[in-house]
Amino acid sequence: MRRVFDLVCAATGLLLLSPLFLLAAVAIKFADGGSVFYSQSRIGKNFQEFRLLKFRSMVPHADGKGLLTAASDSRITKVGRFLRQYKVDELPQLINILKGDMQLVGPRPEVKLYVEMFRPQYALLLQERPGITDPATLAYRHEERVFQVECLEEQYISQILPKKLELSLAHLQNRTFLSDLGILFRTVGSVAVQSDSPNAKEAQESGSRPPAR
Repeated sequence: MRRVFDLVCAATGLLLLSPLFLLAAVAIKFADGGSVFYSQSRIGKNFQEFRLLKFRSMVPHADGKGLLTAASDSRITKVGRFLRQYKVDELPQLINILKGDMQLVGPRPEVKLYVEMFRPQYALLLQERPGITDPATLAYRHEERVFQVECLEEQYISQILPKKLELSLAHLQNRTFLSDLGILFRTVGSVAVQSDSPNAKEAQESGSRPPAR
């Protein structure tokens, strides 16, 4: 039932959001003439690799300068900042759902480097398809406000990713169809109101600043 629900929602979303897709594509292309989409190898169900799709929000070939990006990263284009702010850059992952790479609710797919660092946790999580959103995604939707720019990778590996995995594993143990619906509604609501997550607020109060991926 969950797979059928995901397929119907993804197909409907692509249809209803097609005007937004067109506007985003035109804006990206007009800005610098580069490719509209960005794809990156991620680890999916049963540790199978797939190509994650996004609208391109950074300059071409930005991956060569690191996998993590700070909020003030000069590689992010002007159009890309807007797309990231409202999570429009993530919408092409509806295509990943149709292809069977992802589902609506599930742990965010990670690159192989970080998956191998936390393989026992991912061995549990990746018994199912990774997703567009889950409790960890909601809690850290503003993670770019949590880390210090000087040590992005160290803080991501030692602080943020372990906490994300903890939240995702807790959700997996108690997951129901109704809980998935609740997460989807919260995700849409968080984009609509653009409010800070508790983690981001705590980080701001402690005087730290972070990276966005």
